[in-house]
This record gives sequence, structure tokens and C-alpha cells, in this order.
Amino acid sequence: MQKRTLTNYLIYKMHNIELLVFDMAGTVVNEDNVVYKTLQKAINKYGYEVELDFVLEHGAGKEKHQAIKDILTASDYDEIDERSDVVFEVFKKFLKEAYDSLNVTSFEGVEDLLSQIWDTDIKIALNTGYNEQTAKKLLRKMNWKKGVHYDALVTADDAKNGRPQPDMILIAMEKLGVKDPSKVLKAGDSIIDIEEGKNAKCGLTVGVTTGAHSRKQLESANPDYVLDSLYELMTILNLK
Repeated sequence: MQKRTLTNYLIYKMHNIELLVFDMAGTVVNEDNVVYKTLQKAINKYGYEVELDFVLEHGAGKEKHQAIKDILTASDYDEIDERSDVVFEVFKKFLKEAYDSLNVTSFEGVEDLLSQIWDTDIKIALNTGYNEQTAKKLLRKMNWKKGVHYDALVTADDAKNGRPQPDMILIAMEKLGVKDPSKVLKAGDSIIDIEEGKNAKCGLTVGVTTGAHSRKQLESANPDYVLDSLYELMTILNLK
């Protein structure tokens, strides 16, 4: 992709968007829900019985240690803090093993979308409940580079409070010089992504059905749009 060379006035006329904040796994990164399958594996290793749908319902989009706590709490287990510490360490080991051999790609149409956005003055930020090490490993596997595919990366390591608190979006805004949250669009594959966008007072919140949650689940959070592909932003932003 080339550096931005042209401004599409209609984008600003329609939505006045200056910054797009995209969740990673399930939204721009197709890793077949391996992180949540690995969460399930780590939790079940210690004698708990949780199904993948339950893990997705209670853990999707969250910083992963917090996700484990919330999944165990929702399962009515005791001594959550102590148990979650142990499970989290096992999860990190399992996830490293899984990602070392995993073929990671972007979803169909995503790179074309980014290329079209790059020809505008809109900034692109990626944010994630992963730690920085894991997020950068995924980006390396896809051969994505800062300044080519995105302008800023914000991970769970950067924020005091994880989703649904707005910290990561506010950090992205600060990094990229965007002052007004009404000029920010947040897109993600989970309810908690939408809640994060609303808590940050984003001008637009978008759910995408390529990851953790179904259309019905995403609609329950009342986003402005629910899309079956992030590529559909081409129409929303009037890029085609």
C-alpha cells in the first residue's frame, strides 16, 4: 500500500470520521478463534468444564487474565483470583505453542479496505485484549507493518483498564492526535468491543460477525451497524 495521496471529501461529509479503531482477532485477523479455544483448554485442564460458547460469551474481547476470571466467576467457582493466576500461566504456554504453528491471515477484503482507507486522511489503529508480544507475533505472521497497514497499535499492556473501559481507544486517540471521540469509529467482533466504543463516546460503533459473537448477540449491544464482513465499511464510508 502507498502512503495517503488523496482525500475523499464525502467521508467527512457523511460521518466526519478521523480515526478507525479495529479490534484484531476475529475482526481483522482470522485465527479461527484459537485464543478462545486455548482459554477453554487451559481452564478445562484444571477440572473445570466449560464449553467454547460459554468462553466466548463471557471472555470475548477482554484482557485474557480478566477473561479467565470472568469465565470462572460466571461458572460459580470459588477462589477465583488464585485459580485464575494458575490458569493464566498455563494459557500463555498453550497459546505460544498454538501460535508458533498457526497459519494466520486477514479476513477476505480487509487488506483491500485498508488500502482504500490509506488513500484518505483517516487514521487506522488496531487494539486488542492481547499483550503486546502476542499482538506483534500475529502482525508479523501476516507481514503487517506500522506505517503500511496501520498507524498505531494499542494492546492490553498499554492500558490500566481493559475493555469495556475506553482506555485503549483514548490511548489510540492520543497517539494519533484525534481530540473528538465523535470522529472515531470502533469496530469489533464482540459485544465488549461495542461497549468499549460506546464508553469512549465514539461517533460510530460497528459489530462484525466474523469472530466471537453472532449477529443477534452483537445487535443486543445496539451498535450503529452489524456487518458480515469488515469490507462493508467501504460502503458506509462511501469509499465505493
